[in-house]
Amino acid sequence: MKRLFSASLLAAGLALASAAQAAQPLLNVSYDVMRDFYKDYNAAFQKHWQAEKGEKITIQMSHGGSSKQARAVIDGLPADVITMNQATDIDALADHGGLVPKDWATRLPNDSAPFTSATVFIVRKGNPKGLKDWDDLVKPGVQVVVPNPKTSGNGRYTYLSAWGYAQKHGADEAKAKAFVAQLFKNVPVLDTGGRAATTTFMQNQIGDVLVTFENEAEMIAREFGRGGFEVVYPTVSAEAEPPVAVVDKVVDKKGTRAEAEAYLKYLWSDEGQTIAANNYLRPRNPEVLAKFSDRFPKVDFFSVVKTFGDWRTVQKTHFADGGVFDQIYTPN
Repeated sequence: MKRLFSASLLAAGLALASAAQAAQPLLNVSYDVMRDFYKDYNAAFQKHWQAEKGEKITIQMSHGGSSKQARAVIDGLPADVITMNQATDIDALADHGGLVPKDWATRLPNDSAPFTSATVFIVRKGNPKGLKDWDDLVKPGVQVVVPNPKTSGNGRYTYLSAWGYAQKHGADEAKAKAFVAQLFKNVPVLDTGGRAATTTFMQNQIGDVLVTFENEAEMIAREFGRGGFEVVYPTVSAEAEPPVAVVDKVVDKKGTRAEAEAYLKYLWSDEGQTIAANNYLRPRNPEVLAKFSDRFPKVDFFSVVKTFGDWRTVQKTHFADGGVFDQIYTPN
């Protein structure tokens, strides 16, 4: 009986020790096209945390259209961190429920955006329609696959890149609006997120061109093979700066602030930046970027904020209900 009791105590003690050596799980709510990156990054961070703290840590992921994901967090999805593709979706957490502070972007380097990306065209093998730049996407008979700018940051960057291209070619506000309106007339279906748009283009074989981030082009190649499509870099692209933030109200309730902050800070480490480059995200670290320069063609980037104003203004003007996008888009 004493032996049984001692064995039970030992088992209980081991269970407690095991629990003490495991950190609280983290939930990262992210956008569609980051699945492969975070699969690699999470494994690296788990090893780093184990080595540094002697604890195991579980990281759970949720992916979807970026604005849809932000809405889910506002509605109660308990994200410890949110990793979006533009500031609008994290601003929404500050505006609705004060889940993050208004100055969230100042808490990490580079306005809390650890890497950047360009918008590219994925075209069918041989580029049968000869699509090389934004003005080719407004031609009659060209079908453009792009996710909904109201639910997807991918879609918003497409919209803003096309608008910026028109302006760089002398269009005034009215002509730029008409140019973007014509592009979206060529969109046969608006998916809610980037991965759904990829499925529409690659699996359902709808459309002549998929407009997406350059890192998604590599993910498509890994999933579907490299023989069925080509990547075209247009002459102009809005610089995508995907930001990240700790969700204060969640981590303070769960007691996971230390883990969540370390998880995001490690994105700027040499290892985090190298994983970004390996997943075709442009690292902020110039030394890491230089090592991978062969995979990142030079792009004529423009800043969204310098061109259109801060992201809150962009959201209100273009993508809020009744905004410019609602004015120009009519479902086919």
